[in-house]
Amino acid sequence: MTRPLSSVERSIHGRMSWLQEEERKAIESRGEIGRMEFWLRLARSEIAKEVKAGRGDVITAFTLLCRLFKLVLEKRQAGDPRLFDHLMQYADTVLKQHGPRN
Repeated sequence: MTRPLSSVERSIHGRMSWLQEEERKAIESRGEIGRMEFWLRLARSEIAKEVKAGRGDVITAFTLLCRLFKLVLEKRQAGDPRLFDHLMQYADTVLKQHGPRN
């Protein structure tokens, strides 16, 4: 028999369920573009919370991520997909190791 979930565990489980459901709805309505827009809205919301909490370095971090992504896309457009492939592998690995638990 398993023990009942603590309030923190229930909250985490509820948040994960909400994220999965909202992502599913976004995909149903707009496909992969909807998924991307959902995660961008979520990131923007988290950035605003971080700034309010006095952690403005999050803006610099997000800016660097955007610049990195733009560079990777430019390299791929120029015929060199290596950085794109590496970035995708790294992102997948990090999310599997540290991402939300299901």
